[in-house]
Amino acid sequence: MPVTTTRVRQERPHPPTAPGGGPDGAPARLTRAGGSGGGRVRTAVRGRRLPVLGPADREVLLLYLLTRAGVWITAHCTRWLFPADRKARDSAPVLAPFQQWDWHHYRDIAREGYFPDGAGPWLTGWDNREAFFPGFPLLLRAVHVVVPDWAAAGLLISLVAGAVAVVALARIARLHLPGTDGGRRTVLLFLFSPCAIFLAAGYTEALFLAFALPAWLAAQRRAWPLAAVLTALATTVRISGLFLAAAVAVRFALALRGRRDRSALPWVALPAVPAALHTWYLHAHTGDWMAWKHAQERGWYRDFHAPWDAWRNTWDAAFAHTQATGYAFMFQAELLAGLVGLLLLGLLVRQRRWPEAVYIALSLWALGTSYWYTSVPRATLLWWPLWIALAGWSLRRPRFGTVCLCVAPPLMTVFAISFLTGRWTG
Repeated sequence: MPVTTTRVRQERPHPPTAPGGGPDGAPARLTRAGGSGGGRVRTAVRGRRLPVLGPADREVLLLYLLTRAGVWITAHCTRWLFPADRKARDSAPVLAPFQQWDWHHYRDIAREGYFPDGAGPWLTGWDNREAFFPGFPLLLRAVHVVVPDWAAAGLLISLVAGAVAVVALARIARLHLPGTDGGRRTVLLFLFSPCAIFLAAGYTEALFLAFALPAWLAAQRRAWPLAAVLTALATTVRISGLFLAAAVAVRFALALRGRRDRSALPWVALPAVPAALHTWYLHAHTGDWMAWKHAQERGWYRDFHAPWDAWRNTWDAAFAHTQATGYAFMFQAELLAGLVGLLLLGLLVRQRRWPEAVYIALSLWALGTSYWYTSVPRATLLWWPLWIALAGWSLRRPRFGTVCLCVAPPLMTVFAISFLTGRWTG
C-alpha cells in the first residue's frame, strides 16, 4: 500500500523540500494554512513506494530505546539503593520498583474484574475500581496469556505503545516544524519531561498516546473513519479520549467541505460509544449511572469545585505548611503544571489552533475543578502541542534548548526516583 507524503500550502515560504520532513520521514513541503488552527492538510501521491518507517522515524525509535535503557538502569539502581526492606534487598523482585500506586488497580481489574465475586462498590473497599476505564486492563489480561508475569506484561504494553506514540508525535511535529530536527527535538523533550517515568511504567499514558497521536495524525490528513476508530480506542483507555474526540470534531468542522467529508459525519460520534458502554456496564452492577464519577470523588476528591476554589486549596496544600514536605512539593508541582497548561492554552488561542485549544481547555477544566489539583503534571504528557511548542522555541533559540536539555534530565530523574520508591505523593 503506497504511503503518501504530505504537502500543505502556507502563507510564508519555506525551502522547497525538507529532508525527512514529511509525516513518514520522507521529503515533503511543509507549510501551514493560515487562520483555521492547524490548516487543511492535502495529500498527494508521489508515485513511488516509501517504507512504512522512514529514516527519521527509525532515528526517533533509536532515541526512544536509548532513553528506555536509561529508565531501566535508574529503576535497577533505585531498587538497590532504596530497598523497601534492606534485609531483603537482593531477593526483592526485579520489577518491584514499577509496581506502584495505580498499577495495582489495573492489575486487580485485569485479574479479578471490577466487581470480584459480585461485590458492589460498597464492598470493594478503598480501591474504587470503577474510576478506571477498561482499555488498559483488558489488554493487560490478553497479554498476560502470553507473558505470565503481570508486571512484565504491563511494561511490555507500555514499551510497544510508547514506540508507536513517539513515531506519531514526531510526524505531527514535522507538520509544524520544518526540517528533520523538529520531530527529533520534540520527542527528545517529551521523553525527558518530568513525568516521563509514567511512559515506561504499567500505566495508561503510553497506551492512550499510541491511539490518540495516530488519531490526530489521521485527522490532519482528513482520514475521518480512521481518526474516529483510533479516538474510540483512546476513549477506552482514559476519559481524556472524550476531550480528543471533541478536538477531532472541531477539526472536522473546520475542514468540512464537499460531499465526501459530509458522508463521514456519523464517524464523529463513534468515540462516545466506549464511554457509553462503560457507563452502562457500571450501572448494571451498581444501579448508579454516575458510578465512575462517584468513584473518582471517593478516592481522589474529584467532586466539583469552582476553579478558584481548587486553586486556593492547592495553594494552601503547597505553601501553608499543612502538608508534609513530600506532599507539599507535589502540590507545588501541580500548581506549576497548571500554569503551564494555561500558558499553552493562551498560545494555541493566539495562533488560532482551535482544535488543540479545545483539547487543552477541556483537560484543564477537568483537572482544575476538583477539590485540589491532582495528576496535572502527569497530564502534561498528553499535551502534545506543548512539546511541539517547546521544540520550536528551542530550535529558534538554541540557548533555550540548551537550558531545557540541561535541566530536564535531572528533574526527570528526581520524579522517576520518587515514583520508583513509592514516594510519588509524599
